[in-house]
This record gives sequence, structure tokens and C-alpha cells, in this order.
Amino acid sequence: MESIKTVIITQARVGSTRFPNKVTRKLSETTLLGMHLERIKGAKNATHWIVATTEEEGVNEIVDIAKNANVDVYQGSLNDVLDRFYQAASIFQPDYVVRVTSDCPLIDPNLIDQVIEATLSSNVDYGANIFIEEFPDGQDVEVFTFAALKNAWENAVLTSEREHVTPFIRNNSDLKNGTLFKAIHYPCSNNFNHVRMTVDEPQDLETVEKLVAILGKNETWETYTNYLIHHINLFNNQDILRNEGYLKSLKNDKI
Repeated sequence: MESIKTVIITQARVGSTRFPNKVTRKLSETTLLGMHLERIKGAKNATHWIVATTEEEGVNEIVDIAKNANVDVYQGSLNDVLDRFYQAASIFQPDYVVRVTSDCPLIDPNLIDQVIEATLSSNVDYGANIFIEEFPDGQDVEVFTFAALKNAWENAVLTSEREHVTPFIRNNSDLKNGTLFKAIHYPCSNNFNHVRMTVDEPQDLETVEKLVAILGKNETWETYTNYLIHHINLFNNQDILRNEGYLKSLKNDKI
């Protein structure tokens, strides 16, 4: 895969309605974003890494964390995340782009590699593990061609399509009866949809802190998942609604 240019782009911003400055919060001996970057840099099938952030006040902390991790930074639109994402990717003109989000500090680099491999070997425009949400919340990986991203950037108009990067590609794929893009779903061996290791609320961060304190910061998604399932009484965040931000954007589409 060395001749194929694959860039991982992670979205990070200071503002958050539910949990402001969450990605710069201390986590173990680093920060939430710092741990996230450490883990995604373990993906062997990627050639470049970018933090796609904004020009918001206080964003310098995000820029500094990225630079300390030797990760490139692009600063762009606050609300048109698709434009921010596209402009970040354009710097490298890659063959493939991987989308992850920085509020997932325990994202598994091996899982990223697996979704990349499945997408490339299937020769499709888009591959992801989110068509059916079977993986734990916090392990979402999307892989798509730069050409598909450019198509979305040029043609997406709905609020949900501009704020969340990939809905235009997903909704126009053959897995959704669309005709523009070929897509595959990367399945999970079991349904862990109810397991949560993303950070949207303060109690989410407490959960990740506990997991890292007990298991360390380098475990697989399966190890963290099994611990959460078997020690559910230790964690108070497992009933928070999944994808609340995207659901809010869908409501704005209708307005």
C-alpha cells in the first residue's frame, strides 16, 4: 500500500455545545486529542495525518497538541465541515481519505487499517463500519476516495451534508440505493452498538479515564469493550444517545 497515498483526517474544534474544550482536556499524562493522535498514528496503512480544525478563539491549544504529535494542521470553516475537510485533504491530493473524529480517544489503529484494506481491496468509492452501527460508539471509521470527497464538496447542499462530511457520499451510494458511489459495509462480529467510548459529555471522559487507568492506553477496541460490558456498574455514561449532533443536523434540513 506504500504507493497509495492515504491521509487520515480527524476533526477537532474548541467549541462544543455539550462539553466545551473537550478535546484539550487532560487524559492520563496527555490530553484527549493527544491520546487520539497517538492511536491513529499507529495505523500502518496511512501515509499522512491531518487535524482539520477552525479559526475559533482558543484553537491554538489544538494546533499546539497536533504539532507536538508531528501531525499537520489545517484551519478552515467552522460550520461547513465538508469544506474544511476537503480543503485539508487537497493539500496532499491523496488517493484515499480516512475520516475519524477527535472525540474518540480509544479509536483502534488496527480497525482503521482493516477498514482501509477492505475498502481498497473491494475497489469501491466508500467503505465504512457505520452503515449498520455494530461497533462501539467511538470506533467509527470511514474510508473514501478523494474523488468521492470532491464530488460531495461540489454537490452537497443540505445542512447535514455540509456539517458532517460524508452523508452525501453515503446517501448516494449503492448501499442506500444511490447511483453515484459504490460502497461496502465493514461488519462487526457481534453487535456492540450499546457500548460507548466516545466523549460527548463529562461523564464520557470519566469513563475513558477509568478504562485507561485500569487497562492502559494501548489496548484493542475489543479489550475495552469487554471490560465495559463486564463492569457496566462502574460507568454512568452508557445510556447517552448516539450521534446526537447528526440527528440535530437532520432536523435542520427540514427547517
